[in-house]
Amino acid sequence: MPQTLPISIIILTYNEERNIAACLKSAKELSDNIIIVDSGSTDRTLEIAASYNAVVYHHPFENYSKQRNWAFQNVHTQYEWILNMDADHRLTPEIVAELRTVFSDGVPSDVRGFMASRRTMFMNRWIKYGGHYPVYHGILFRKGFGSCEEKEYDQHFIIDGNSLLLKGDVIDIITDSLTNFTARHNKWATLEANDILNIQSEGNKIRPNKNGNMMERRRYQRMRYYSYPAFWRVFLYFFFRYFLKGGFRDGREGLIFHFLQGFWFRFLVDAKIYELKKTQ
Repeated sequence: MPQTLPISIIILTYNEERNIAACLKSAKELSDNIIIVDSGSTDRTLEIAASYNAVVYHHPFENYSKQRNWAFQNVHTQYEWILNMDADHRLTPEIVAELRTVFSDGVPSDVRGFMASRRTMFMNRWIKYGGHYPVYHGILFRKGFGSCEEKEYDQHFIIDGNSLLLKGDVIDIITDSLTNFTARHNKWATLEANDILNIQSEGNKIRPNKNGNMMERRRYQRMRYYSYPAFWRVFLYFFFRYFLKGGFRDGREGLIFHFLQGFWFRFLVDAKIYELKKTQ
């Protein structure tokens, strides 16, 4: 049995039979308290989860943020620390070893959470360039010191207090097919457009801060992007990302990814913003 840590892992699922076994296998390297919050799977997701002795909760899905925050408030976690994963995430051996060292040495009492970078895998290729790596997210926090920000799209975890950066990565299997990739991004483009048009709405959100932590800096960059003229910013962004930031170094898979995610998706968001403004 691998050495486990005082960390409870929460995973959201819905029809994830293709992903969940590999996710649970990596999670088992770190914790013996794995919790599934399922929103009505009809495939073998829960059968596979049971084979890994995961504790299963059922809750209807409204949006990602509300599902995460419901889990924080309602599931029973055995340990002081909570790590958040999706079914298409994998913990690398490096981050598992790093966390074992950190917890063995003792986490400073004023540290409330940890951030780590996602390692995006697209068509079985690690997307390293184009400014897409490293991109840091809050992944682990002390119970009571973390929440998911109240947004419909591109939600991050808010850590209430000091956080530390981990060197190890979390693998993110971005999609299993281009059909699903484009369908999901079409949905997300609608949510992103709505979010931008309601950017001043109140809520528990990460605030843009040029000099803040990695998540706050990224949010600052996002809002700076939206300060440029619609549509034109898409061309500028793709040029910056693919050529100046070296996205071309990700090969043929990188060309597909950076064009779809860095141009087509961004253009679709602006088109939906334009459409919404016309109907208001």
